[in-house]
Amino acid sequence: MINIHSFKTLTVSACMVSSLCQASDKDKRDKHPFPNILLICADDLGWSDIGSYGSEIETPNLDALAKSGVRFTQYYNTSKSFPSRAALLTGLYAQQNGYDKKFRQPLQNSMTLGEYLKSSGYITLWSGKHHGMENPRTRGFDHYYGLKDGACNYFNPGNQRFGEGIPAQKKHNRIWCIEDKEYAPYTPMEPDFYTTDYFTKYALSWLDEYRDDERPFFLYMAYTAPHDPLMAWPEDIAKYKGKYAGGYEAIRKARFEKQKELGITDDRYQLSSPTYSDWNSLTPQQRAEEERKMEVYAAMIDRMDQNIGKLFDKLKEQGKFDNTLIIFLSDNGASGEVVELPGSYGEIGSLTSWTSLGENWANVCNTPLRYFKNYSYEGGIATPLIISWKNGLEQPDRNSDFTGHFIDIMATFVDLTKTPYPSEFNGRKILPYEGESLMPVIYHQKSKRERPIFWEWQHGQAARDGRWKLVKHGLENSWSLFNMRIDPSETKDMASKHPEIVQSMDKMFKEWKQRVSLTDKE
Repeated sequence: MINIHSFKTLTVSACMVSSLCQASDKDKRDKHPFPNILLICADDLGWSDIGSYGSEIETPNLDALAKSGVRFTQYYNTSKSFPSRAALLTGLYAQQNGYDKKFRQPLQNSMTLGEYLKSSGYITLWSGKHHGMENPRTRGFDHYYGLKDGACNYFNPGNQRFGEGIPAQKKHNRIWCIEDKEYAPYTPMEPDFYTTDYFTKYALSWLDEYRDDERPFFLYMAYTAPHDPLMAWPEDIAKYKGKYAGGYEAIRKARFEKQKELGITDDRYQLSSPTYSDWNSLTPQQRAEEERKMEVYAAMIDRMDQNIGKLFDKLKEQGKFDNTLIIFLSDNGASGEVVELPGSYGEIGSLTSWTSLGENWANVCNTPLRYFKNYSYEGGIATPLIISWKNGLEQPDRNSDFTGHFIDIMATFVDLTKTPYPSEFNGRKILPYEGESLMPVIYHQKSKRERPIFWEWQHGQAARDGRWKLVKHGLENSWSLFNMRIDPSETKDMASKHPEIVQSMDKMFKEWKQRVSLTDKE
């Protein structure tokens, strides 16, 4: 039976759960002061793209984090970068903060994680991608360095177009921020510039700046890797030379076997139907190009992990690592989008070549799940999630099948600090956050979600309530229904066997959409 909850009932239910844990939570907070918080968001990273989720790519720092933390197997984003990042920042669905269809406007009806944690006494720092149009310095962050747009050249962010003969009026200059100043175009002078490295370099400088400050810090590391363009340092690419010569199926099967060995999947998971091409049908030139794409993609993830390791080393050097709550996730599944820009030339991975991964490898990178970015099937919305906190975590090195969403991060921080969440902020009315706290999951006190969660991005729609997931791609298409408890790879459509559940969840989805959609009310 599917229960259609009212928002009021849901809020009361959440409060009841919170009050049950309040006493034990207070005991833990009395023992350990407010932790520092390090929130790391990757960009277009597939569900199986790090070692602790089955990958062959070298990610020793994230793998060590997983050993000391909790790995989530049922955690979700929105399937697209800017709606995901807006939900992460505000605890609201993108439909509520105005980021469900576009990003060139201020966030609405919300306060950001920076604004909230600053009111809780935190130093607030943000390095990396925004994919929004407000300078984070105006939304609660003490420092900001990075990209306001969705993607850029890793070696030279100043311009996304390359080569000769492109009219100046057709060139799109990506907006880069260094604190309050904005640059478009931004052409760095440093010969060693690479976005992933410099996002980390600025963050490390801030950690040094506040080394002796007694206040806790919140550092949001919003990497652009491994989003296209595929660009990496030659020495990182060289590590993966020949690694992908076996092709799509060989890598996918190897990842699936490793996932089972790691316990990140079990017998309920099946390999979903592949959408990649037959490797043997490709010409030698095509195979070489596909190998090179994946070698560069792997190198980008490898370099991101190296930089995450630098952050960990800095925190250990300062004696702050043990009391830092660390969260790692990705804004959507691996991407099948292909961007072709006039004037792009040269070897894949280099400064002058804008190349995308494509659907074939994206399907592999989301092993064993269906599809990729922009889809509301699991391959589009499922993210690796690792949470680690040495001083506060109960029973590390475990997996959790708690069903969660990016909207939960704000609720988690509110539960952590207990600072009252306002209904108004800086003259703006603020909607109540939508998520559920992950603190009871971290404390090993809770394993099941209280409320349903929903998705709508472009042609994809979905709802998840307990074991059941309703999903479709193409608004004119019929719903599919999956029992995620026994079929987490979405291989057996149960819609025809349970029309009453489809009808009930369809009603639930429509009620949610009516409640949260700003566009429909404008």
